[in-house]
Amino acid sequence: QTGSNYLWVSDRKESWNGAQFSLEGKCSEGEQYIVSVAVKALESSNLCLSMQHTDSSGEDHYNNLKCTQSQGNWVEMSDFKFTIPSGAKVVYLYFENTSGTGDFGIDDFVIKLDSSSIDENIPSLKDVYKKYFKFGTATTVEELSPKTTQELILKHFNSLTIGNELKPDYLLDKAATLENAQKTGDYTNPLVKIGGAASILDFCAQHDIPVRGHVLVWHSQTPTWFFKEKYEQNGKWVDKETMLKRMENYIKNVFEMIKQKYPTVNFYAWDVVNEAWEDDGSPRKPGFQEEGNGNSPWVKIFGDNSFIKYAFQYAKKYGIEGCKLFYNDYNEYIKGKANAIIKMVNEINSEEKLIDGIGLQSHLDVKYPGISTYESAIRDFSQTGLDLQVTELDATTDCSFEGLKTQANYYNDILDILVKYSKSISAVVVWGTTDDKSWRTAQCPLFFNGDYSPKPCFNSIVDGLN
Repeated sequence: QTGSNYLWVSDRKESWNGAQFSLEGKCSEGEQYIVSVAVKALESSNLCLSMQHTDSSGEDHYNNLKCTQSQGNWVEMSDFKFTIPSGAKVVYLYFENTSGTGDFGIDDFVIKLDSSSIDENIPSLKDVYKKYFKFGTATTVEELSPKTTQELILKHFNSLTIGNELKPDYLLDKAATLENAQKTGDYTNPLVKIGGAASILDFCAQHDIPVRGHVLVWHSQTPTWFFKEKYEQNGKWVDKETMLKRMENYIKNVFEMIKQKYPTVNFYAWDVVNEAWEDDGSPRKPGFQEEGNGNSPWVKIFGDNSFIKYAFQYAKKYGIEGCKLFYNDYNEYIKGKANAIIKMVNEINSEEKLIDGIGLQSHLDVKYPGISTYESAIRDFSQTGLDLQVTELDATTDCSFEGLKTQANYYNDILDILVKYSKSISAVVVWGTTDDKSWRTAQCPLFFNGDYSPKPCFNSIVDGLN
C-alpha cells in the first residue's frame, strides 16, 4: 500500500488462519482504541480483523471487528474501534480470510488510543426528565467496555437494559443441561449460567443503576435444542406438556440465579414475552427463525399464542419482588398489532393480573410513523391502565446536515408526546449509547455521535425542559 514492504499470509489451512498480534503490554483494559489497516487478497475475498480474548471465567470469545471485500486490490479499513473488556486475558487481534484459504496481504497497520471524552457541560437526560419517567439506555458487554461509555451512561441514564446477555441463547448452559439430564433422566430442566451478563450487572450493582430484564420467552435467539427431544439439535419436537415444564424450569432457574447472585440490584421490570404478534394481529408462523424470517418454535409446539399466559404465570410465581412483568413488541403503532396486544393483555388479566405493563419498542424512522400515528398508539395503550415503557427507542434518518435537522425535530415531537402521557409511562429507554455502536449505525439513530458528542437531536429534547 505504502512504502516498500508489507506482510503476506500464505499456506493457510483454515479460513481463520492468519497473522496474529498480541495486545499484552501494549493496550489497557477499559480504554478504547482506533485501528486503521490496509488489506489485499489475490482473488475476491472477505477479509476481517478479529479480536480473540479469554474472559475471567476462562471462556474464549471471538469477535469480528471489521470486514471488507478485496477484489485483488488494496482496501483500507479505517477508524474502527475496539476495547479490551474488564478481566480479559490472552488478547489478540488477528486477520482472517473468511472466504477460504487464499493468500492475503496486510499493510499500514496502526493502533492508537481514542482520546474522545464526554461533554460534562450539557444537561443530563435523566435529570431533565426526572419528574416524568426514568431515562435509560441499553448496552452489551462490548459496548460497555470503554470507560468513556461508562461515564456517558452514569451522566445521562438511570436505567440499563442488557441488550443481549440475558437472552436465552446467552443464559442457557447446554453442557450442564445435558449432563444433568443424562444423570437424572429429567429432560425438562434447562440449566443456566450468568455468563457475559455478570460484568454489566456488576457495573449496575456498583453504581446502583436500576435494570430492565430482557427477555425470557422469544422466538429468536433461543437455541433449537431447547425445543427438541433429549435436547438434540436434529431431534423431534417435544410435546406441549414437556415444553411447559421446560419453560417453567427455565424461568425459575433464571430468576433464582439472579436473586442469588444480585440481591441488591433493582430489577424494576422484565420483558417476559417478546414479539409474539405479526403486524396484522396474527400469531407468528410456526417453525424456527432460521427456516424463515420470524418463524416461532413456540407457535410450532403450541399451535397458537397460548404459551404467553403460561410464561406470565411462571414469571409471577418465581419472579423478583417489585419487578414488573412486561409484554414487549415492535411496530406497536400499527393498528393490527396494537389491537392484538391490547386484546391479549385484557383477556389474560381478566382472571388474574399477570401482565403489569406493555413495552413499546419504538424503533422509528423520521418518515414513519408520523407523529399523529405514534400518539394515537400511545393513547390507545394508555387506556389499558397498565404501565407503559418505551423500551428500545431509536429513530433513523439520513446522516446529512438536513437529515440530522429533521431527526432533531422528530425526536422533539416524540418526546413531547411521551411527556404528555407521562402519567402512564414509567420509563423511556434508548436502544444504545452512540451511533457507531447502534444496530442501525448507518442511519445515525441515537442522541450521541461516535466520539460521544451530543447531536442536534439531543439538544432538541433538552431545550425548554432543563
